[in-house]
Amino acid sequence: MDTQNLSYKFKTSSVIVKLIVINLAIFLLVNLISFFMQIAPESLVAWFVLPDAFGELIVQPWSFISYAFIHFGFWHLLFNMLWLYWFGNFVLNLFDGKRFLTVYLLGAIFGGLLYVLSYNLFPVFENSRSYLIGASGAVTAIMVFIATYTPNAQMRIFTWNIKLWHIAVFLVLLDLIRLPTSGNAGGMLAHLGGAIFGYVYGSQLLKGNDIGKWFENFMDWFANLFKTRKQKPFKKVHRTTTRKSSSRSSTTDKTATQKKVDAILDKIGKSGYDSLSKEEKDFLFKAGKE
Repeated sequence: MDTQNLSYKFKTSSVIVKLIVINLAIFLLVNLISFFMQIAPESLVAWFVLPDAFGELIVQPWSFISYAFIHFGFWHLLFNMLWLYWFGNFVLNLFDGKRFLTVYLLGAIFGGLLYVLSYNLFPVFENSRSYLIGASGAVTAIMVFIATYTPNAQMRIFTWNIKLWHIAVFLVLLDLIRLPTSGNAGGMLAHLGGAIFGYVYGSQLLKGNDIGKWFENFMDWFANLFKTRKQKPFKKVHRTTTRKSSSRSSTTDKTATQKKVDAILDKIGKSGYDSLSKEEKDFLFKAGKE
């Protein structure tokens, strides 16, 4: 296997492909380690799932993002990645990868926030303990964002062309209907949190307000922390004062010599070589040798 070629393909692929590869790699890694080491997946990634207790969140704040990259079930992963690919390409047709990643990660964070707040504020969850995993909240944010920004864009499903806003409304309503009875209230809440963020971001962007710009700047700052800073080598400074002075002196001497030579040649032209004094003849002889 050509690892160099695979590495190049990964680096040059779209942000959607990179996210799918990362999610798939984490899924395989967790499940393989769990199988061979006979460790429950929940125990293996306990520090990366999103807990519902504030006390646990304080010591693992990164879980607001890391939970969105963890899947235990194959079908859970498959459908999340399919939705990500289908709706994500609509986003990349209009925006760059940085905007896409902003919607995705902030969608995960807001989905996690609604989940945590709901489990700590609403009496119905008072005696419930759970944790959150999966990219559903982030993917829902992508879906609702693009459905809000370009509601009349169409997706072909089998033989029908369906507008994006119709699909988004249907899926959000389905989550609301299933919330009390699905047995996965936490997941449904994460979907709704991502949907709310996607709608607000998309509608504000239509008005010219980029509410995700601060996060893009934060990502740039964070990425720069890991970049190798190439220090420019110190330039050696050579002092050339003396050389310049000697150069100027040499030029001056040559000019004076040339003038004297010209004067002697003029004298020869007028009166002949025999009219020159011994000093003039010696000078002309030496000048001819230099």
